[in-house]
Amino acid sequence: MIEKITIAGFIEYAGNHPVIDVRSPGEYNHAHLPGAFSMPLFDDEERRVVGTLYKQQSREAAIKKGLDFFGPKMRNMIEQAEDILHTWQRTLNPDQAAVNHQSSTKHPKTILVYCWRGGMRSAGIAWLLDLYGFKVYTLMGGYKSFRNFALQQFEKEHWFKVIGGYTGSGKTAILKQLQQKGETVIDLEALANHKGSAFGSLGQPSQPSQEMFENLLAMELFKKSKINDSAIWIEDESQRIGNINLPSVLFKQKQKSSLYFLDIPFEQRLSYIVAHYGKFEKEKLINSIIRIKKRLGGLETKTAVNYLIEDDIKNCFAVLLKYYDKYYGKSLYNRSDVDIIMNSIIAPLVDASENTKLIQQIKDNMITKTAAK
Repeated sequence: MIEKITIAGFIEYAGNHPVIDVRSPGEYNHAHLPGAFSMPLFDDEERRVVGTLYKQQSREAAIKKGLDFFGPKMRNMIEQAEDILHTWQRTLNPDQAAVNHQSSTKHPKTILVYCWRGGMRSAGIAWLLDLYGFKVYTLMGGYKSFRNFALQQFEKEHWFKVIGGYTGSGKTAILKQLQQKGETVIDLEALANHKGSAFGSLGQPSQPSQEMFENLLAMELFKKSKINDSAIWIEDESQRIGNINLPSVLFKQKQKSSLYFLDIPFEQRLSYIVAHYGKFEKEKLINSIIRIKKRLGGLETKTAVNYLIEDDIKNCFAVLLKYYDKYYGKSLYNRSDVDIIMNSIIAPLVDASENTKLIQQIKDNMITKTAAK
């Protein structure tokens, strides 16, 4: 049996069953529901042909051409769906498998399907899989419904605690430490596949599209905001992370949130950056510097590149670090009420474990003071 469900039910079931995106590869690659598998009804060219017939001739002509494409693929699509189900099941740990077994759907071959608007593409695949014996849920409104849901997550009020500090303070490592200690964390740089600086793309996979980043972030906010009485720890990013932008409304929330600012000596941070980025190829480092030439300035760019050519990595990075310190400092003090929201933490070293303890001490002291009032 096929059931159409709203986005709320679809997301709930998606935690216990595989999700299939039946849109074209181009649509899927641009952006999709996080975790969804691609099983396109039409390839990009077939979609173009069907769409053109729909607009220029008729709905009936488009359906007939779509069936020409669909018919020869039917067996293969059933086998793909079986492979997807088995692949998804292999990813489950024992606890997840138990939850899945006790799921309210109570069907061992349950699959969720969506297309662009919840129309003919998802209906066609759902019919085929239902005929074969799958329990199928389709998303009312399709991917457009999910996008509306995703954008709504940014409009909500979120309780953020922000880890700040000049470049090279080891903020990402602190987020990982906090997560290991049971705190609720969203790693924005991990979602964006970028470390935020000129060298932020080095060693990283390609960045997602802006829309895909928003989808990933929306699902993280949705899941993490459901944890009762728990603030979400994030890093103090600028609005732009590589080629990705944080949604404006969310960035404004971050700017007003409690800031735990690590004040670590310049030389310590410089050593940390050299250790982390000095290993990359000289050509890639030079290209990264040239990409920020306009902001860095011609003279400073030339100086940094010359240091690098001479294998003087430390002085090269020192030029860049001074630039980033100036840039971050300006951004920091442009916040309204910065003196109220900022908790300054003097730390002698870039040490994630020790600095996490310092942050937690400040947080615990704030909780104690609040409870005493």
